Amino acid sequence: MAFDLKRVLKALLFSSSQPLSIKDVQSAMARFHETSAPVLPELPEADGTAAPAAEAPPEVPAAEEAEVLVEPMEDAALYRDVPSLITAAQIREAMDQIAAELSAADEGLLLIEGSSGYRLATHPRFARWVRILRQEPTPARLSQSSLETLAVVAYRQPVTRTEIESIRGVAAEAGLARLLERELVAITGRADLPGRPLQYGTTDKFLEFLGLRSLDELPASDVLTSRQIDDWLKKAESPHRPDDAAMGLETELPLETAPAAAAPEPAAAAAPKETAP
Repeated sequence: MAFDLKRVLKALLFSSSQPLSIKDVQSAMARFHETSAPVLPELPEADGTAAPAAEAPPEVPAAEEAEVLVEPMEDAALYRDVPSLITAAQIREAMDQIAAELSAADEGLLLIEGSSGYRLATHPRFARWVRILRQEPTPARLSQSSLETLAVVAYRQPVTRTEIESIRGVAAEAGLARLLERELVAITGRADLPGRPLQYGTTDKFLEFLGLRSLDELPASDVLTSRQIDDWLKKAESPHRPDDAAMGLETELPLETAPAAAAPEPAAAAAPKETAP
């Protein structure tokens, strides 16, 4: 029976409490060959004499010898014909097969690939049972303001609070504090600007929150492109004041106006007619 990489990966996934990366698997395979390397025979010295014999291992009493664990014969195939080199493509292919099997079985387990590697997780529909077991409260949803702030940080990072406020047009202090508390955003450094303002960026927890392996998997945005954001920031820093013509107002009237035309003089009143006595 040939070496079954998929079975070994399943066992490693279930036994690990941390994400299992491709590098971790390859390191485990390398250590297997190091510990399973056969002992080389002793070679003669240059003068033809035999090299001194190594010290013999201490004898194990019969009582202790019986306690030595021996791998069952039916599991010997797991340790036979192990390739000395397993490529990343082979590991990914086996992981994809495991993920497909878990999804088809529909038993509440999923295989997720994150930024740190592969890990087993419970299906989201069992989240309530998990919270009941851990006695955790229902997670609060992010507000629309926090989501907008998080989107600006994700697409613009590293970004300062002033830039966020210039893009959104409102204060971002409360939204940033909430995102920092949930560890979706972290301080990454200081900008090379007057006052050295703090810069913010997303975290690995943000990638796990969205199920992404890297920021390159963020969907393309026609609204938050770097060029458009730069234009917005420039306009915010040097706003253009529209003139009266741009506002649709009439031009200013001259200060001196022409004198009004003289009103015609009223006609003389007709003399009253004399009545006969």
